[in-house]
Amino acid sequence: MHLSLRQLQIFSAVAETGTTTAAGEAIGLSQSAVSAALGELESLLGLAVFDRVGRRLVLNGHGRALLPEARALLAAVDDIERRYGRAGEAAAPVRWRGGASTTIGNYLMPSRIADLRERNDQARVDLVIGNTREVAAAVQRLEVDIGLIEGPCHEPGLDVAPWREDELVVVFGDRHPHAAALRAGADMARLRGACWLLREPGSGTREAAEQALLPHLHRFAEVLQLGGTEAIKQGAVAGLGLACLSRHAVADLIALGRLHVLATPLPPLRRQLWVLRHPGRPVAASLRRLLALDPGTFADA
Repeated sequence: MHLSLRQLQIFSAVAETGTTTAAGEAIGLSQSAVSAALGELESLLGLAVFDRVGRRLVLNGHGRALLPEARALLAAVDDIERRYGRAGEAAAPVRWRGGASTTIGNYLMPSRIADLRERNDQARVDLVIGNTREVAAAVQRLEVDIGLIEGPCHEPGLDVAPWREDELVVVFGDRHPHAAALRAGADMARLRGACWLLREPGSGTREAAEQALLPHLHRFAEVLQLGGTEAIKQGAVAGLGLACLSRHAVADLIALGRLHVLATPLPPLRRQLWVLRHPGRPVAASLRRLLALDPGTFADA
């Protein structure tokens, strides 16, 4: 058997796009070349990896088993090319693609990337921002080199390690109906009866707020769901309710006096932030330095 990386690349492209035509457009081949390569792959394996459903190709059980292995091989080759493809040049550029959930991506990573660019003006970083579930899925599909998330990872087969802790604070704005009373603090009864501004399910920010508050409040009397951290911040400024967010996320509006930290009888609210990678993708040394990873984190990379 002599499988080629090109066949695996074509197989992966068809799995992602669902048709040989779309796969060819994605990787710059004709539809006939994609079909021929796919036929050769299935012939070498001695089995079909797709079910033909109308005009679409849908992964069958064999294809689903092959896909993560194919992606891992392609990622390993990509990593080798990035590390050694410019051997002999004086200053090869640093290039990587990361995924981060919203608070990390919007408030923690920009300054780190700026520090990297100051040290190496050839560094190029692409940062994809989504909720925790979306970032974990991107790592699983090898679309990013590493993921940084705010909630537990529910994707199977990934390497996950603690990254750093994050402080959460409860905030309110001057337009809150009970702002005058809230300046003196809030007891548990007021917290239990409040309207809370929360992210959508699947967000690490939503999960962190629930884990921090529900053991003490038992339930939320009223929830207003908003689709992003910035929307929640502005909703709190507008007086729509209370918000439980990372201190990093609200530091700007607290400094401007538009949001205020609410004193409560709750214990200190903290959450764990996580770093995750696909087992088939090593973590580059430059990325380790950027994230200040402990030496033992993903030590086999």
